[in-house]
Amino acid sequence: MLNFRLEKGSAPLWMRGLIPVISVVCAFLLTSVLLAAARANPFQAFYFMLVEPLTAPVSALEVLVKATPLLLTGVAVVFAFGAGYYNIGAEGQLYAGALAAAWVGQLPLAHALPAPLAILLMMLGGFLAGMLWALVPALLRARLGVDEVVTTLLLNSVMLFLINAILTNFWLDPVTNWPQSPRIAADYPVIVPGSRVHFGLVVGLAAMLAAWWTLNRTPFGLKLRAVGLGREAARFMGVDVTRTLLLAALVSGGIAGLAGVGEVAGLHHRLLEDISPGYGYSGIVIATLGAINPFGAGAAAIFIALILTGGQSVSRQLGIPTFLSDVVQATLLLVTLSMLLLTRYRITRVVRPS
Repeated sequence: MLNFRLEKGSAPLWMRGLIPVISVVCAFLLTSVLLAAARANPFQAFYFMLVEPLTAPVSALEVLVKATPLLLTGVAVVFAFGAGYYNIGAEGQLYAGALAAAWVGQLPLAHALPAPLAILLMMLGGFLAGMLWALVPALLRARLGVDEVVTTLLLNSVMLFLINAILTNFWLDPVTNWPQSPRIAADYPVIVPGSRVHFGLVVGLAAMLAAWWTLNRTPFGLKLRAVGLGREAARFMGVDVTRTLLLAALVSGGIAGLAGVGEVAGLHHRLLEDISPGYGYSGIVIATLGAINPFGAGAAAIFIALILTGGQSVSRQLGIPTFLSDVVQATLLLVTLSMLLLTRYRITRVVRPS
């Protein structure tokens, strides 16, 4: 008599490779149920979400525009998660980078420098600001064992309140009375003429390559992944776990800060209160869907950007609320996490005598 049993153990490699595909299919099946309940045609909805944006050059390029900050926040989360440090604060770190870029970009020094040097100065400021905003929860985790999920998440709200206070009290536009910072001295160059695709995409691709190289080709990357797999085992091997966690958290915050720099220098040219619609939180979905791999995060960033762009198309064509894309993202995250949990188990066949 044949019986099957679920036991702890590593799932087959082929199953791990299928996790993103299975997650996407399951997420769309679950979302289809909601669309059907709302009396909408799921096939039409997913056509306008996934296919229609790619049929026109303007909307296809807009996918790349949205993928730019998503790529950076996704890579930032990958870097932290790889060390077992669960950074949920990429949204706040993005805003920290945007705030620093807006401040540095209006300094007299930035106006006096050539545009490339002014851009480099804003990028450096944004990276350092993201690191600084990630420092406190990293220290609390490394020194006192305080859960970083709670501290990084709460600091997102603190940063949003800080941005609101600065814009409404110090940078309020005297003419329009609109809460926005003064225009920065230099902007990211547009890399595709006639579109909004800017140099931030190059920065994102460079960050993805640098993260992959660091994680897979350097001694620090080996230590980081060892800490992520098991801190006690890594400590037994002689790895300084506290230092590794701190560095991973700081680099993650810096990369997320660069996403904020791109939104200021590449699109809006000033700091706005709603400069991010949640790119930092989407970075968690991207990193998880990309299997905590920088290249996987790159592919997932384009996919999520397509969903965000297509969500607007679905709303126009079918009258479905634009938050459909948020529902798809949330479902993707839940399904992917469930699938990753299942990879820790395997199904074995038990033969019992009749």
